[in-house]
Amino acid sequence: MVSNFIPSGKIGLALGSGSARGWAHIGAIRALEEAGITIDCVAGTSIGALVGAVYASGKILEMEEAALRLNRKQILMFSDIILPKSGLIDGRKITNLVEQYVLNSSMESLPLPLRILATDLTTGTEVVMRKGDIVEAVRASLSIPGVFTPVWKDGDLLVDGGLVNPVPVSTAKEMGADFIIAVDLNRERGSEERLNNPENADTPEKRSADSPASADSTLSMLNKKLRFLDVTRARYSRQKITKDSSPGIFDVLMTSIKIMKRRITAINMELYPPDILIQPDLQHINFMGFYRAEEIIAEGYRAAESQLASWKSGNLSENRH
Repeated sequence: MVSNFIPSGKIGLALGSGSARGWAHIGAIRALEEAGITIDCVAGTSIGALVGAVYASGKILEMEEAALRLNRKQILMFSDIILPKSGLIDGRKITNLVEQYVLNSSMESLPLPLRILATDLTTGTEVVMRKGDIVEAVRASLSIPGVFTPVWKDGDLLVDGGLVNPVPVSTAKEMGADFIIAVDLNRERGSEERLNNPENADTPEKRSADSPASADSTLSMLNKKLRFLDVTRARYSRQKITKDSSPGIFDVLMTSIKIMKRRITAINMELYPPDILIQPDLQHINFMGFYRAEEIIAEGYRAAESQLASWKSGNLSENRH
């Protein structure tokens, strides 16, 4: 094939949804940069919208440093629980976090073209945001239904873009990309994907060094915060689900959405196959595992590096899932 991985034409980057797994985008971007690849446009959904916006703003290194400093208590601080109405978490603290890295600039002012995806909750259609306030657009794209409150923007009630386009390859193509690199964060291995699988348990070995020694997972702590609202009495357990031990509300919401996103991604990949598909192995990372940034970023880097090597050797098709 070629000695160096330098695709011709306009190169687009499609960053998918995946909550805490989104830190893998940082590692993937670093691998692309080290390979000498210049990204010409970015399309992002949900956490992919956040990382994509920060990357387009030129502050990806600052975000990586901040991510590596996160611990469980800090993650919980961003969970501004409210009385349930249209979402359990208001999202104002998340908005404040986004503002630190994109500086409230407009999308059209960015040096790198950016598109952010959301879903119109009223019509169920895909909304591609091309201009306007970046923070508002990212906040809308991050609005996981039932978890974060929706965002009103230009008369539309917007939620997580992953509901309709979990890995926005089609959007990157619409931006004029000739060669598209996509990062899919929702790869699973069949039955291992079940709720509360022991393999997914948050074991001491998987905790970051600065996280609390508590045996409870971050999801468990969130479920406990919800108890006083009488939203859920279910306890998060590492054991197999039975009639006597049910998953918490966050487990149910996130696993249900994850299943749906995997199905949609599979269909979209058939319709709009990327030239490079990076799929980090992160099935053991749960919704609120942001404090495991070092591990997640490293896996994103590893997966990207592996796919780049496969592309150069001409064996890429064997590595797609």
